[in-house]
Amino acid sequence: MELMLYDRHKRDEFGAHLIGVDEAGRGPLAGPVVAAAVIFPPDIENLEEITDSKLLTAQTRQRLEIVIKEKALAYATAAISNDEIDRINILQASLLAMQRAVEQIRVPPHYILVDGNRLPIWEYRSEALIKGDQQSMSIAAASILAKEARDRLMIEYDTLYPEYSFASHKGYATRGHLDAIAQYGLCKLHRRSFQARELLEKGIYE
Repeated sequence: MELMLYDRHKRDEFGAHLIGVDEAGRGPLAGPVVAAAVIFPPDIENLEEITDSKLLTAQTRQRLEIVIKEKALAYATAAISNDEIDRINILQASLLAMQRAVEQIRVPPHYILVDGNRLPIWEYRSEALIKGDQQSMSIAAASILAKEARDRLMIEYDTLYPEYSFASHKGYATRGHLDAIAQYGLCKLHRRSFQARELLEKGIYE
């Protein structure tokens, strides 16, 4: 199904300036959560390969990131650190990242589509769309930008903490990551709350 159909419907209903928003990094044990906001020109054609970033290979995401940035009227990303995640919780951190990404878009939106079932606290006309990255091209594009931006950060962090192999698992709870934590403990990038806390309580990191 053409993902642009949903976007066209919303543009016809609310106006030409439609922003899609998504995040990456709610599930990992380490690193930030990153959100992206994308607004395409109203006359944009459907970009066939764009879909939920989780359904794409890394190579395809990297290529599509370039296409999205070339085609977009504007785009932005925002990251919330693991320390801030621990302070306000992962849900609030995700919503805050989305809000900050949208605030960087200098084109006043007529409507905003947000992936998921919760909206940030803002005054924009907007809609939370469950599995929106598989229904809206704008959200799908945002999912790709968020994922690529976060992956680059985790690759950079790998050079600071090579013993954890962040470049390979991006902070998710793989067997290799858990083994590294068991051997070296938690580093400054690990979230002390959320899943990391649960695993600590179970003694997995001892």
